[in-house]
Amino acid sequence: QVQLVESGGGSVQAGGSLRLSCVASIYTYTYSSYRMAWFRQAPGKEREGVAAIDKDGSTSYADSVKGRFTISRDNAIKTLYLQMNSLKPEDTAMYYCAAGGPRLSGGSWFSSALWHYWGQGTQVTVSS
Repeated sequence: QVQLVESGGGSVQAGGSLRLSCVASIYTYTYSSYRMAWFRQAPGKEREGVAAIDKDGSTSYADSVKGRFTISRDNAIKTLYLQMNSLKPEDTAMYYCAAGGPRLSGGSWFSSALWHYWGQGTQVTVSS
């Protein structure tokens, strides 16, 4: 069983920055073998993929966040990060950490149904 705990959300003005963290309760060796991702869900909308990172450190981003968000991982402390810069009001959502998803190539990782483990989420609110 994998438990994921997100933190770092909050309220910021447009143009501001936040860094989200996600700590996994799992053996270090197992964590390093998992693909990891960030998703978000705004009220009344479907959960959407934001960024993903593979075991080898390769990354993939949604077009809406390219150039503004950076996903990274520290396998030694089993932590996933999402650095969010130049935030916009449309980035307002609950952000979720996910583990155990598909290959990043081909774009299938955008489907939330293909990820096995989820955190409880952290709220990000961006005001104009």
